[in-house]
Amino acid sequence: MKTSRLAIAAALILSACGQPQPTKAQEGVFAEQPRVAPRDAGSLKTSFAPVVREAAPAVVNISARGVQRVRDPFFELFGGGPQSRVTGSIGSGVIVRPDGIVVTNNHVIQNMQEIRVTLNDRREYPARVLLADERSDIAVLQLENLDGDLPTLRIDDQEQQQVGDLVLAIGNPFGVGQTVTNGIISALNRTETGISDSGSFIQTDAPINPGNSGGALVDMDGELIGINTAIFSRTGSSSGVGFAVPASMVKRVVDSAVGGAKSVERAWLGVKGDTVSADIARSLGLERPQGLMVTDVYAGGPGARAGIQQGDVITAIDGAEVNDQGGLNFRVGTKSPNASVAVTVLRDGRTQMLNARVSTLPGGRPSSAGSVDSGPLAGLSLGQLAPAEADRLSNDPFRRILIVNSASGRAANWGLREGDVLLAINGTVISSPDVLRRLDGPARLTIQRDGRRLSGVVR
Repeated sequence: MKTSRLAIAAALILSACGQPQPTKAQEGVFAEQPRVAPRDAGSLKTSFAPVVREAAPAVVNISARGVQRVRDPFFELFGGGPQSRVTGSIGSGVIVRPDGIVVTNNHVIQNMQEIRVTLNDRREYPARVLLADERSDIAVLQLENLDGDLPTLRIDDQEQQQVGDLVLAIGNPFGVGQTVTNGIISALNRTETGISDSGSFIQTDAPINPGNSGGALVDMDGELIGINTAIFSRTGSSSGVGFAVPASMVKRVVDSAVGGAKSVERAWLGVKGDTVSADIARSLGLERPQGLMVTDVYAGGPGARAGIQQGDVITAIDGAEVNDQGGLNFRVGTKSPNASVAVTVLRDGRTQMLNARVSTLPGGRPSSAGSVDSGPLAGLSLGQLAPAEADRLSNDPFRRILIVNSASGRAANWGLREGDVLLAINGTVISSPDVLRRLDGPARLTIQRDGRRLSGVVR
């Protein structure tokens, strides 16, 4: 189970994706049908059974086992070493291709060595991981030893949903077996959830609980619109606020996996900014707060080449509204590198449309950033991370990030080693080796190592 926080502490829970196919919403008269609420008692007795019959066979239960190495300080006092501990996980998944491609949440299978998938008809298959994308919390599995084609769930990545639409959540809550719950879409484009810096989630009140992770969020056409991923709750059980990864992002991960990639190459616009507040909106003469005010444009990046400038307010990407950095990251992240996107900006009170060709972040080996020859950290040889590597390590790709190329002398005595990312001295961000060279007394150094933040005093 994964945890996240909003204004209140929240325990989270986790719960799809598919092969792109035409949706019923695009077929003739179906696109013209209005949404209507039930008008009488007879309407309220209408059953979800036809939708469930179509969708449920493609939703699976997942059980995973792994072995973790843990340290016990008390045991080590008597000469013992790290101990092995068997861990387990249960969740859900969705078959999106008849040859056994299954989508689930990354946190369901992360650090697990043995994965078994149980179908709705109780058949079981071993599975291997094709691609695990921690950032979107989506993993793609391949079932093995298949004896024929499997049922699949169609993916609807057209984002035609509206707040108030009926949806079904299908998964394996608490490991009791396949369960269907219903609700409505409570909100769309939820970004400031604390779950991801590049996620834009579908919010639903359909009950989702532990074990629903990786399961399907299905519309009334029986098509997959998202993967149930997290809930906010004081107790760890459903409180009616659940989140699903939209199908557009899931499709991006699946396409990468099926194409043979081992990681998702994310598109990048090369701009960052701040949410437009009410005060900023008034100062700009806007009718309401909307969009993302650009505060920085990466030199030579896609945004700069498209003509985006500091002070522009980005309001939409390909017509989809953008109101914060997370929303921008999500909209661009669902595109393939080298794709052309239409960026709507407000500049000097006028709306303009700019065309940008997005790309991946600049990569490469760390460039030399100098060395430290005196003071408590003497013996450090430093490099500067390329933006792509900084982003992979969850750091700001716009900022100069220093990494240890080698450590000797006093720096090595403090335990610094190759690959450590230097984050801050006494709480101040490190942006230059000069900061380290000027140290002449005790200082608290914060580093990043193997995904963890560590702090210690150097003298």
